[in-house]
Amino acid sequence: MAERRSAKALAERQYRVLADFLVRNTLEVLTCAGPAPRRGNAQADARAVARACVASHQGRIVFVGFEPLLEREVELTPDAVVVDANGGAVVPGFVDPHTHLVFAGDRREALRRRLTGTTYAEIAAEGCGILGTVVATRAATDAALATASRRRLDEMLRCGTTTCEAKSGYALTLDGEIKMLRVIRALAAEHDIEIVSTFLGAHEIPAEYRDRRAAYVDLVVGEMIPAVANQGLADWCDVFCEHGVFTPDESRQILLAGRAAGLQPRIHADEFGLSGGADVAAEVRARSADHLIYVDKAGAAGLAASGVVATLLPIASYYLKLGRFAPGRMLIDQGVPVALATDVNPGGGFSPSMPFAMSLACFGMNLTFEEALVAATINAAYALDRHNSVGSLEPGKQMDAVIVDGPAIDLVRVAPATIRAVIKKGRVVYQQDGTHAAR
Repeated sequence: MAERRSAKALAERQYRVLADFLVRNTLEVLTCAGPAPRRGNAQADARAVARACVASHQGRIVFVGFEPLLEREVELTPDAVVVDANGGAVVPGFVDPHTHLVFAGDRREALRRRLTGTTYAEIAAEGCGILGTVVATRAATDAALATASRRRLDEMLRCGTTTCEAKSGYALTLDGEIKMLRVIRALAAEHDIEIVSTFLGAHEIPAEYRDRRAAYVDLVVGEMIPAVANQGLADWCDVFCEHGVFTPDESRQILLAGRAAGLQPRIHADEFGLSGGADVAAEVRARSADHLIYVDKAGAAGLAASGVVATLLPIASYYLKLGRFAPGRMLIDQGVPVALATDVNPGGGFSPSMPFAMSLACFGMNLTFEEALVAATINAAYALDRHNSVGSLEPGKQMDAVIVDGPAIDLVRVAPATIRAVIKKGRVVYQQDGTHAAR
């Protein structure tokens, strides 16, 4: 009888998966598991599992389920790290799909002026907006840009971001854009946050091309895009389609040139008015159309039909004092998958916090908490074409997670202490204190 029991135990052990990392003692795990992107009613499906635990091996999730099943299905390695969530919630690591985190200079004085009533457009017309940052970024060394950007990434990590996008676009010369993308690549190789790179040479018409804008478009299309693609410095090509910046025709030309070179399209669209950006996004089937503060139902219908993600940036609306947010509720109701991002940048993206973006989405754009969470995780991952590896907690994906100090909805409090720990690829990369992790 003893031999029979021993054989049975051995057989059961052979069917268990190995795990070297475990999060246990949770209040709830909001997995956001399932197909991507979420749209319509499905955007609210965050797949909450009460008192679940999550186990991983070599950075990949192998088990998500109730703790009583753990012993039967998972075998911990002798050196496994066990993290006690202390009754807090666990959510996927946040994915920030729109940032301008590499730049030099400081535009806080422009912020002060906005607080006195000067508009973003007035400040930009004086050359103190994007073009002001261009001057400083052109002059900065690779090392100076990397040092400043590393600090921003550290802040993002403390706010729960485990994957992000980073754009060029503050140099607007061939050498300068390459410099920015080189810095992004170096940061991606060293930082805990996984970084996806975007070429945004079409961020603005530089001062020296103001009277010959067609020549600048030719430079972007004929020299910048081929150089970026040949050096493998970016996955995406972006353009700022807006009145006074790039027209729909110019945007289309740039994005199609990028696609021909292997850079997939995304677009800044309809931020300060109906610029035609949403229509271009639908026409070229961009993965993401970003901002969309002024998009209307016709534009939303086009995005929905073409499968374009609406990446909304409520933090920018807030700090630019635009007086309105993107119509998130309308976009979801129209069947457009919605993602959220911070828009970290020197002019209006003053917060690195995805929880802050979620809170503004809930209270400024009428999203539910679950819709905002999906927008900040699996839909944001889809907006970067990273949904097969990050954005949800399910077997096979990276063990990227955030442990909340309380129920998940406490994230809308935007308090630093709300995030207890951040996990990247099965490793604690940030923790509030040192009391919750054990061997």
